[in-house]
Amino acid sequence: MKKIGVLGAGTWGMALARMLCNAGNEVLVWSALGTEIDELDKTRRHPKLPEMEIPQELMFTKSIQEVCEGKDILLFAVPSVFVRSTAAAARPYIPDGQVIVDVAKGIEPDTLMTMSEVIRSELEKGADVGLVPSNVKIVALSGPTHAEEVAMDLPTTIVSACQDVKTAEMVQDIFMGTPENPTCLRVYTNTDVKGVELCGALKNIIALAAGVSTGLGYGDNARAALITRGLAEIVRLGLKMGCIEQTFYGLAGVGDLIVTATSRHSRNNKAGFLIGQGTSPEEAVKKVGMVVEGINAIPAAVRLRDQYEVEMPIVSFMDGIIRGGQDPADGAMKLMGRKKKSELPTVSRTTYFARILAESIHGVFSR
Repeated sequence: MKKIGVLGAGTWGMALARMLCNAGNEVLVWSALGTEIDELDKTRRHPKLPEMEIPQELMFTKSIQEVCEGKDILLFAVPSVFVRSTAAAARPYIPDGQVIVDVAKGIEPDTLMTMSEVIRSELEKGADVGLVPSNVKIVALSGPTHAEEVAMDLPTTIVSACQDVKTAEMVQDIFMGTPENPTCLRVYTNTDVKGVELCGALKNIIALAAGVSTGLGYGDNARAALITRGLAEIVRLGLKMGCIEQTFYGLAGVGDLIVTATSRHSRNNKAGFLIGQGTSPEEAVKKVGMVVEGINAIPAAVRLRDQYEVEMPIVSFMDGIIRGGQDPADGAMKLMGRKKKSELPTVSRTTYFARILAESIHGVFSR
């Protein structure tokens, strides 16, 4: 049994809290909203997950000190815009050697930091008052994981990403449960934290675009094109930022992109659909009733696009709609009418024949 503190009582935080509790762990959940804690504790139901019953063993608190102290794992499950403020509030109570697992997906627009970088930078701010916990390990937990399905124990896979392999494997073990207390999750490990977090943030923008496409009345062909070319944009940026290419073709990349761009559970997909039908972005977010991370990620994605000089037409398309007030149908026509290009990377004739020669030589000596 592990002691786990969960910061955030949204759908994803509560789905994971329930799962971890049912696997035999001691779980304590905190929220900045006291009324939310009271209601969850009283009803044992989450309003956004009506079919999920919260175990009686799962405990709640309004004290951020209580949720942080004496825990094997601290799970950050607040929306990306609240990760920094939550880390600042928790900092005085986080001990040396703490393992922090972050499930928020986003990039901070002002600093261009990923969520794990935001947490670490906020913890380091306590240096002037001697409140910097040492040797803190931060794991990014990301993948194709709708809370609605995890809450029903439907099979799900996810990635535990940390540069320290042993820490990634420790989180893998806890979230996969034990043979006696199995969970619905199968967890893989990855050391490419930046790549995993970049996927988690940018796929939401592509899912928004897929929703807009459906809202405009376009079909499966358009959605498939947006997913495929959207992935190409994410890969181009990720490689420029030094990430590992295989990450983008794994669960955190193409896996999460597919589920977010196609599922009825996806809030980004829903918001995009409403925008495609003519609803303003602000009104679409209200109708969805939850944080739409794809909209929050656009400013940072545009800055990264410009900083690394990467072509990202779908990101630009969504930026034009969300921040530029562009008509979605006009934007779609511009996206389709761009200059012709090849799907394959352009290489010179000399480079092409050099590659062929190298492959031939390798083939001879590998026999």
